[in-house]
Amino acid sequence: MSKRITHMVIFTLEHEKGSDEEKKFLKDGKSILSSIPVVKKFKVRKQISEKNKFDFGFSMEFANQNDYEKYNNHIDHVNFVKERWEKEVNQFLEIDFKEI
Repeated sequence: MSKRITHMVIFTLEHEKGSDEEKKFLKDGKSILSSIPVVKKFKVRKQISEKNKFDFGFSMEFANQNDYEKYNNHIDHVNFVKERWEKEVNQFLEIDFKEI
């Protein structure tokens, strides 16, 4: 039986904090990535801890490894990474957990 996967990425943006560009990136990220059929429980999160340097997070769940791979290869995800993420994200950390 395949286990559920939680995918999280925490990041900072090139945009000025509170700017329209920052808000647009977060809104577009949610709209584009949550529309991919295998994505479940997509959330946009604001970092509040002073223990790290990141400002935001995206989190989502996948039913299994196969769905996670479908997401990574989905044209909407690939295009978002190429057209937006690589240009607008300053720093990031990706974390993927499988239930045990």
